[in-house]
Amino acid sequence: MMMNNDLLRNAIHERFRVIVTAAHKAAEACGRNAQDISVIAVSKTQPYEVIQAALDAGIRVFGENYAQELRDKGAAFVHHAASNAPEWHYIGHLQTNKVRMILPVTSWIHSVDSEKLAREIDKEAAKLGKVVNVLLQVNTSGEQSKSGCQPQEVFALAEAALRLPHLHVQGLMTIAALDTDPEVVRPMFRHLRLLRDELRTKFHGISYFGGAPQFAHLSMGMTNDFAVAIEEGATMIRVGTAIFGARGTA
Repeated sequence: MMMNNDLLRNAIHERFRVIVTAAHKAAEACGRNAQDISVIAVSKTQPYEVIQAALDAGIRVFGENYAQELRDKGAAFVHHAASNAPEWHYIGHLQTNKVRMILPVTSWIHSVDSEKLAREIDKEAAKLGKVVNVLLQVNTSGEQSKSGCQPQEVFALAEAALRLPHLHVQGLMTIAALDTDPEVVRPMFRHLRLLRDELRTKFHGISYFGGAPQFAHLSMGMTNDFAVAIEEGATMIRVGTAIFGARGTA
């Protein structure tokens, strides 16, 4: 059963505060700047009133996995004042035929895993006159069930994406294997960071549109493993249930 509005807002605010505090402590413990870590509140399947409560609680950055759901939520909150408007990140697998659906809404796509998808995003973004922030998704777990290009393919994908004028390649993303022991997934996060470092070396000084790429962001880590992800270089962590509670019980 849904809480009343004040209780819901306060519950989400407290859960979010706990996550942010833990993320900042993890960053500081390994000598990183806590302000470099962003918490993306994964709001997939959450109803509008829960997202509104999260906005009221001060959360601004939301992650969505499903194109139609993101389109509909974006439309529902489009009239919010800029100071209280959600920033939508698309974090799920994206089919090329769904790009047009989400581009008017989203400012970030974390899951670019092929040149075909990158070119479709560029084509549709050009129609809207916008530049889209993208992350290249890499499968560092080796699991066939996970999306993402293979690690050895990311260099060619980066080369292609960097040449597209309506894409701003901001870094890399991965989804680690599900495991109760965060140390089991540490090598998957480390692999992504090392790939990012190789990309920085490969493209150092190369400018296509507006300066050499920095590959500043690593989107990796969820509720059970974000501390390890931060230790390995994450700048964006994706947290859902720990913020919103179990589905339908926020």
